[in-house]
Amino acid sequence: MKQAAAYWTVRALVGLFGLLPEPVMRRIGMGLGWIGSFVARDRFRMAMRHQERVSGGTADAKKAARRVFVLYGRYWAEAFWVRPRRKDRILVSGTLEGGEHLAAAVAADAGLVLALPHVGNWEAAGLRAADEGARVLAVAEALGNERIVEWFTDLRNTLEIDIVIARKGSRVTRSLMERLKSGGTVALLSDRDLSGRGVAVTFFGEETTLPAGPVALALRTGATILPVGTYFKKGAGHRFRVHPPLEIPDGPDTDTRVKFGTQMLAGVIETIIREDPAQWHVIVPNWPSDREEPSDREEPSDREEPSDREEPSDREDSE
Repeated sequence: MKQAAAYWTVRALVGLFGLLPEPVMRRIGMGLGWIGSFVARDRFRMAMRHQERVSGGTADAKKAARRVFVLYGRYWAEAFWVRPRRKDRILVSGTLEGGEHLAAAVAADAGLVLALPHVGNWEAAGLRAADEGARVLAVAEALGNERIVEWFTDLRNTLEIDIVIARKGSRVTRSLMERLKSGGTVALLSDRDLSGRGVAVTFFGEETTLPAGPVALALRTGATILPVGTYFKKGAGHRFRVHPPLEIPDGPDTDTRVKFGTQMLAGVIETIIREDPAQWHVIVPNWPSDREEPSDREEPSDREEPSDREEPSDREDSE
């Protein structure tokens, strides 16, 4: 019963947002994100910690975290709003930087790994990649509600994004390897280690683990790794930035090369995030110290000065 209710709630939101003009959808999503920043206090606190890391302690962490929630609301609004009939509009409103790296990798026909952080609307990168001749296979987390998973997968397929679900006992790695060995493209979110079995790296000055998948798959198949950032533009649309191919250094064995390569990728991901830190939507623990509970941890206060309030408006709809 609960699963059916959750499924129809999601479908209702999709239906409601789908009726809205793009500017209205975007503003409502940003407004809901702003409201959510006052409700989800633990996640807001985590966003503050992450923004402090990214800035090295120089940014107003509370204001930056508020902006994170505003733009995360925009992400979800777009996820509910997108339709196959709107694909051309999304592509036209976007800009691509570093497209020569993507074109060269596609032409090489040796497989391509797009490594992305949770920045902006990363799913929009799949639409753009398909338009550039690189239809992607992406991994999605298994949810408890199979009806939502099936609906989500079917919708992404209509948007030219193929999905493999990371279920227990599923052969995700085999599916990714097959795509790469056939000269295809996979897209992997690379700034969170969900398995807890990743590679130890230094990320924004503190040790954590990041997934080994992007580098390990590239080494096993000969595929190219392209780090990619997807950013919201002011107003409608997205800006896609493709970084040069990751050159994995030689090493005495594969494990060493995976470690070196993952650390290099972590450095590029830092660059992508630092370009617009408020668009980085990781608001859950991502470093071991995030799970500690020091007694002097700062509590976010709802009593703010007016200058600390982040208005949920773009103010650039004329673009």
